[in-house]
Order: sequence, then C-alpha cells, then structure tokens
Amino acid sequence: MKTGIISLGLIGGSLFKCLSRTEYDVYAMTRNKETIEKAKHWCDNVSSDISIIADCDVVFVASPINKTLEILDKLENVVKPECIVLDCASVKEFVMQKKRPYKFIGSHPMAGTEFSGYEASFKELFEGAKWVLTPSDNISDKELKTARNIIKKTGAEPIVADAKEHDRAVALISHMPLLISQAVFKTACDNPLALKLASSGFRDMTRLSMSNLEMAFDMYHFNKENIEYSLKKFNDEIIFLKNTKDFKIYSDIKNMRSKMYSDEGKNIL
Repeated sequence: MKTGIISLGLIGGSLFKCLSRTEYDVYAMTRNKETIEKAKHWCDNVSSDISIIADCDVVFVASPINKTLEILDKLENVVKPECIVLDCASVKEFVMQKKRPYKFIGSHPMAGTEFSGYEASFKELFEGAKWVLTPSDNISDKELKTARNIIKKTGAEPIVADAKEHDRAVALISHMPLLISQAVFKTACDNPLALKLASSGFRDMTRLSMSNLEMAFDMYHFNKENIEYSLKKFNDEIIFLKNTKDFKIYSDIKNMRSKMYSDEGKNIL
C-alpha cells in the first residue's frame, strides 16, 4: 500500500522512519532540502514536490496546526477521491468542518517530546501511545480499518472519538498543562534564589515549557475556548484544595494518580 507523509518534523519524521521499516511503500514530501537528504538514508521516495504523494492510498498530513487547513485544501487537487487522508493536528474540531472530495479522517497521535524537527524524530515515538481518530461521515468501516491497521504498525493504540469531545479532553490533559508549565517557570524567574535551588520537581513540572513554540501558540489559538474552561475548572480545584481541612482528599488524589498508571509508567486509561 502506498502511504504518503507530508512534513517531516517530530511527528512526520517519526512516522516516516517507522513505516519505512514495514511493508508499506512510503513516500514523503518536505520543503526542507537538508531534511530531504537525511530522509533518503531511510527511503528514496522523498521530494519537495507534493505530487510525489499523488498516487498514494493513504496520506498523513503532519504539518504545524496553522498550516493544516491550507494543505488539506491543496490535496483536493492532488490525491485520488478514494485516498484516505489523515491530519495529525492536536486539535480536531476545526479540521472537521469542511467536507472533502477524498476520504478524510481527523487524527491525533498522543505522542511527542519537548524537542522538535526531523533531527528529534525516532521510529519508536508512537510505541504504547494512544492515537485518536475522528472519522468523517463518508468513511466506511473498511477505510477506518485501513487507518487503524497503519496506526497499529507504529505501536500505537487507535481510539475513535468525537472531535468536540477530543478537544475538550486534550485541553485538560495536554494544552492546559503546557500553559501551566510555562506560567510556573515564568513566575519563578523573578526569584534568583528559587532558580538556584530548583531541582527535579521543578524540572519535571516545567519540562513542557520546552515544547515547540509554534505548536504551543497554535494550541492556544485553535482550542482557546476549551483551554479557558479547563483553567477555570483548575482554579476552582486549587481554591478547594487550599481551603479543605479534609486530609483524605489529598490521599484520594494520590491513590487515583497511582491507579491511573501501571508499574511501567504507561497510561492505562
């Protein structure tokens, strides 16, 4: 099966490296000339011309969120009507608004690191991760199965969800935590002694502030309403925990957190 990948950053590059070592016939498009040369060590089918993916059966769009709609529009005149196209943006509702002449499935690989670019990509990135799918109305069970099978090849677990519900959920577990991580670091920056004393707890709490800046800005822009709701809920919880006199509440949180993760540290929800 011919599988195309547009944009070879952390997500696209990792997907490219992973699928290049499977039975899939992989084609990739990126405008970065240096990336093209490096990617050809994995597979020769890499070009700056989008037409390289024209005959693909499946195409992944792994571009920044703010470029996704532009590329999805462009693909309307490039790919076959029967081609299955999946985006990889971490916000889903905005990409599901328009009906496409091809078979479109919104998707979000719940994987990443605080690093970005092709140099940071690696073929094991998706192992053990969740990969959300938000299929359009015209997607058949067979087409959805095709998408599921490719995702399983990366080591990820495909999960079908509603786009709106997805955006609410990731605001809570991904987008809001990134914003809080940045805010925690910025707050501590005013105190030189605090930065001098900072150790593993502060490092872990602020790790997300190292995330790709373009991605962070796009998250805040494209999922603003859900992030604001999450922050309100978060603030309510802070006030409650600050004022509660019931020590058991803290114990319950600790126990719930322990149950959420297995001994290997993998999310079991």
